[in-house]
Amino acid sequence: MILRDAQPQDATALAKLGEEAFCASFAHLYGEEDLTGFLAQSHSPAKVAAEIADPAMRVHLALDEDGRLLGFCKLVLACGWPDMARAANVIELKQLYTAPAATGRGIGAALMDWALAEAVSQGAGEMQLSVYSDNPGAQRFYARYGFSKVADIHFMVGNQRDEEFLFAKVL
Repeated sequence: MILRDAQPQDATALAKLGEEAFCASFAHLYGEEDLTGFLAQSHSPAKVAAEIADPAMRVHLALDEDGRLLGFCKLVLACGWPDMARAANVIELKQLYTAPAATGRGIGAALMDWALAEAVSQGAGEMQLSVYSDNPGAQRFYARYGFSKVADIHFMVGNQRDEEFLFAKVL
């Protein structure tokens, strides 16, 4: 596995993988209009290109030996939920996605290791993330890294409100 920072030319592949991974796990939860609008807003090549270019974000990739995208991680170098912050400098883990066909190969672990190291290198005292309330597998994954639930929050997909948990870890 090759790990590297995202480059502008990666935006289309990142957008495609983001859409595929989101749909593989969650598409069944939404009506077509809500899902289509959300994907266009959150996983478009233009949105991903802007995230890669944003100095307040870090986007890191996992690729196979042939250069195919296996997963990615996005960090926001700011606090997503300041009312819940327990440290002075809080970073948000925005997304950690793996290709649906590549789960179970250590990609998520490698990206999480990078995210935690990057947060420490940025001087973060805490990392926050949002996880779907009915996704126990993801919750167990984050708990293995020392994250725990600190609040009930929500996440909008179109007009649908999803119940989520705010997980956080003091670094």
